[in-house]
Parts: sequence; C-alpha cells; structure tokens
Amino acid sequence: MSFTLFMILVLNGFQYGMLLFLIAAGLTLVFGVMGFINLAHGVQFMVGAYLVYAFYGVTGSFGLALVLSLIAALAIGLIFEFFIFRHLYDRTHLDQVLATFGIIIFLNELAKVIFGPATLSIDPPDLLSGSITLTEQLRYPIYRFATIVAGLLVAVALFIIVSYTRVGMLIRAGATSPDIVSALGVNIQRLFMIVFGVGAMLAGFAGVIAAPIFAIEPGMGDNILIVAFVVIIIGGIGSIGGAFIAALLVGLVDTLGRSLSVELLSIVFSPSVANQIGPALASMLIYVLMAAILIFRPKGLLPARGVA
Repeated sequence: MSFTLFMILVLNGFQYGMLLFLIAAGLTLVFGVMGFINLAHGVQFMVGAYLVYAFYGVTGSFGLALVLSLIAALAIGLIFEFFIFRHLYDRTHLDQVLATFGIIIFLNELAKVIFGPATLSIDPPDLLSGSITLTEQLRYPIYRFATIVAGLLVAVALFIIVSYTRVGMLIRAGATSPDIVSALGVNIQRLFMIVFGVGAMLAGFAGVIAAPIFAIEPGMGDNILIVAFVVIIIGGIGSIGGAFIAALLVGLVDTLGRSLSVELLSIVFSPSVANQIGPALASMLIYVLMAAILIFRPKGLLPARGVA
C-alpha cells in the first residue's frame, strides 16, 4: 500500500470518526444523564439527511438548508420527547427499547411514504466542492475535510459547555444526583428535555453533513446506531471526551481494517482465502477492540464520574 493511499484512509477514518462522535455525543448525554435507552437516536441521523435533501430542493442553498434542518431536527426531537419519551423515563429498559424500536419502524416507513424507497443523493455546496492539495501526490476532497473540521468544532463547543457553563454543571449534576438537583429547585424535566433536544439535533447534524457523502435511504441510521453504542461503551457512558476519543479509534480501526485486512491476511493465506475471510474479519474489528478495552477498562476509557 502506498503512503498516499494510507493517508487517504487515515483521513477517511477521521471523517467517519467525526460523524460517529456527533451521533455518540448526543447518545451518551441521553444515556448517561437520563439513563434512557433510545434506540430511535439513530433514526434522527436519517431524519437529518432527508431534511437537508428536502430543504436543499426548496431553497437551492446548502447553507440555508443546513440551518433549517438543524432547527427542524431540534423541533422533532423536542416533540418526540414531550409526547412520547418523557412518559418512558420511569419505565423499565425493556419498555424503552420496545417503544423506541417502534419509532424506528414508524419513521423508516414514513420516509418511504414521503420520499419513496429509492436511494437519494445531493451534491456538496459549490464552496466546498473540489479537492485540496496536501502533498504533491495527495489531494483530498474539500467537503470531507470540512466535515472533520465541523466535528472538531462541535467537540470543542460541547467540552466548553459541559465543563465550564452553568448548564453543563446542571447536566453533570443531573447525571449523578437528579433527585438532589430537583430538590434544589432545578426543573429536572426541563433539563432532560434540553439534553434530549440537543442530542437529537447533533444526530440530525451528522445526517446533514453525511448526506452529500453517503446514500440517503430509509434505514440508513440503523447500522450506524450500533456503532455509536460501541463508541459510548468504549469511551465511557456519559463522557463527551471519552466519546470523542472512542469515535476516532473506531473510525480509524474500521476504515483501515476494511482496507488492510485482505493485504495482511495475504501474507499468511492464499489470495483467494484472504479475499474470503478478510471482509468478514474486518467487520468484527471494532467489536474485538471494544472487548479488548473492556478487559482492562470495564467502565470505558474516560467514564464520567458518578454515572452508573
């Protein structure tokens, strides 16, 4: 493998990791602060992609479509929280899983009714089209590079908000002692609503910036939800910093593993055997990584203090 191809794979791994972080950050806040298992979080990723497709078709401006999509994703998250999810907070995890799984089925079918079952796509904005020259032999798409920067900016903003603001203090306190926070006069239900809405908006934002890269189709958020759960388990439930590090690890391991597994196996096995078992082994690597980390760090790499 050439150095140029290796660097492209590393950058793609970072870009995939940033998308995972945007989804996992909201998921770890909801799960860590509220103890709520929201399987429908992945479908917010799909909703964000369809929203930007619809708004882009109406406005013709990707920037305006992005803003409208974020507002709509936040509104949809708050509506679901108000009418459905808040009634499940005190129920068992099994009830939460069944209810949110039903929402997945409903929204996937609704997407087919509104947009059809066919795969859709949109072009990146003209400002971010083309590629940037990193070395004489390495050119990388500007839009993919912009998604990495966007993920980094969101990570920095979340770290500052959670660590140094009053809202962040309440979120951290609510994750450890919600009853005490409520007794001190804080509307814990409103706090949970804010956390849920922000988590839904982050997942929608991931879908928005992923729309020009991946195919827009019903069910596109189902598989990525599983990987997002792997990320928050590796990073530590309730930890934004842990989710960031874990997302980068998972993104790099998944991207490099899918490309290097066949080449590495070819050293030991014949090319035909390597081509057969390489892809299957590559799809297992992130779970092997999770198991290896949990052996030495059962609570994850950077678990939030006080979160069960």
